[in-house]
Amino acid sequence: MTFRHVAIIGLGLLGGSIGLAIRQHLPGSATSGYDRDPATRRRAAERGLADRICETAAEAVSEADLVIFCVPPGAMGEAAAEIAGVLPAEALVSDVGSSKRMIAKVLSEALPGHAVIPAHPVAGTENSGPDAGFASLFHNRWCIITPPEQTNLVLLSRLVEFWEALGANVEIMDAEHHDLVLAVTSHLPHLIAYTIVGTASDLEQVTRSEVIKYSAGGFRDFTRIAASDPTMWRDVFLSNKDAVLEMLQRFTEDLTALQRAIRVGDGQALFDHFTRTRAIRRSIIEEGQDDARPDFGRSDHQA
Repeated sequence: MTFRHVAIIGLGLLGGSIGLAIRQHLPGSATSGYDRDPATRRRAAERGLADRICETAAEAVSEADLVIFCVPPGAMGEAAAEIAGVLPAEALVSDVGSSKRMIAKVLSEALPGHAVIPAHPVAGTENSGPDAGFASLFHNRWCIITPPEQTNLVLLSRLVEFWEALGANVEIMDAEHHDLVLAVTSHLPHLIAYTIVGTASDLEQVTRSEVIKYSAGGFRDFTRIAASDPTMWRDVFLSNKDAVLEMLQRFTEDLTALQRAIRVGDGQALFDHFTRTRAIRRSIIEEGQDDARPDFGRSDHQA
């Protein structure tokens, strides 16, 4: 059921990790890779992120039976158009983007007649580029697959088995529901982090050097999130704007309630809210989706 030849378009953190994970877990599958940046292609070849690093996207997909787009959401259409005339008819097309409705539409329009099953491995770090990937990135992380209506069930099963082979736990989900869930669990936290870090740097009463020098743990965690790839996150917010705006409105209402509790001195409301949210953190650790060790154990996962 494994794919014979996987083409990876985009060789940053996720694309590079997929290539390394295939080498480790699916040694019988060949891989080819392409990135539009020549420097990234050179570094990808040095790291061995794929068996063959190609000079064009068309070359990379010419023999593939699975093509995975690992480019920012705003680049999906252009990347798909590059392979439209040479993609093998039987090849399955997928991706790793974190907004699914728009990406499914773009890929289907750019590649009519080809099977498209979007996917989103909910895994990553704040690092990007060809040096960021590592083979264990997907271990015990969720990969959400959002098949459209009339999906070929055999191809869906093969894609599920592919991600499971790389160490992921797979969930099948409606694309619209996925976008709403990720808006609150991923997109909104990134938006908040970017805002807080920007606010701190803009304060006239506090110098930037003081912000950096005296950063406490909470602010450091926000800066880690805010260090994520700006191109990708710009595209994520624009491609999933409806769900993000809905969650942002909910967050604004909750923030206003906390603001009022602080203003009127309602300590019980603050305590009750903090107690409830603390339990969420414990549940995330119990589910194995993060680590309670210092620095969240991230130093042990770098490769």
